Amino acid sequence: MSKFITPKDYRPTLSLYDKQRAISFVKRDFLDLFSASMNLQRVSAPLFVPAGLGLNDDLNGVEAPVSFDISATGQPAQIVQSLAKWKRVALREYDFHVGKGPICDMNAIRKDETPDNLHSIYVDQWDWEKVIRVEDRTMVYLEGAVRKIVSAICATELNLRARFSELESLPLHSCDVTFITTEELEKLYPDLTRKQREDAFVRENGTTFLERIGHALSDGKPHDGRAPDYDDWDLNGDILFWSEPLQSSFEISSMGVRVSPESLKRQLELSGHTEREKLMYHSELLAGKLPYTMGGGIGQSRLCMLLLGCAHIGEVQTSIWDDETKQAAAKNGIRLL
Repeated sequence: MSKFITPKDYRPTLSLYDKQRAISFVKRDFLDLFSASMNLQRVSAPLFVPAGLGLNDDLNGVEAPVSFDISATGQPAQIVQSLAKWKRVALREYDFHVGKGPICDMNAIRKDETPDNLHSIYVDQWDWEKVIRVEDRTMVYLEGAVRKIVSAICATELNLRARFSELESLPLHSCDVTFITTEELEKLYPDLTRKQREDAFVRENGTTFLERIGHALSDGKPHDGRAPDYDDWDLNGDILFWSEPLQSSFEISSMGVRVSPESLKRQLELSGHTEREKLMYHSELLAGKLPYTMGGGIGQSRLCMLLLGCAHIGEVQTSIWDDETKQAAAKNGIRLL
């Protein structure tokens, strides 16, 4: 059975029909607000990419992508796991300039994901990227983008409640962001697990940006796994909100300033993946042929969950769940799509 959190006295705020209307509204409204604030242009995104070029996202390094051979050509291909690397190449191909970039609907299959209230083998997110100057590769610049994302989320929440008055009974999420590094978080809660640290801090401080994910902490392990070849581990982080139904911290976005040639080489060495330097994506980046960028992914179903006060991601997206999970959900008033 998938890990299942049973919220106490949970009741869906909207009917199934109204929930679909609200999901549609959230996706339209947030996309418009965020794209305008960050100067992003919607572009078409691939469902799959050629294998062997280094374009697919390796996530934590253990998740295997869904692979298949194209019958007409025999060429091996992979379903995308995210578009972190593809977008950086697309910036060059689409001729985006400094201060602009693409945003696209990314749909993925992560067959090795362990489903629970927040995770599904089906992933849908807004994948965005933006060309920056080398002097913009700072935490100050990144934190400015974080504030724009949070502002767009809070504006969408208010607009949503104006359309669906039933949601006014739910607590509003904080628009003020607290910034903290994984090292600082460890010092605050040295005796807690990684997830318990996040929960404790976000419960107390509200909306949080947890910075510097990927570097080893005092026990020699990172706070969370992060691939070495898209985010710069010194300039990245996760946006965390508080989920009242789940009484848990809730990641909405993983993002960062992307690796430079220097930080890519360093992180490949630290992670033991120097063999990737020969792949097309990595060799072009190391040769300085790709622009400096920042970017990330923002979970579409996650955002709908958060703003609608849902307890399970299966309430806002259609996926596949084991029988025990479906039975437990039904018993607790959670209707999985």
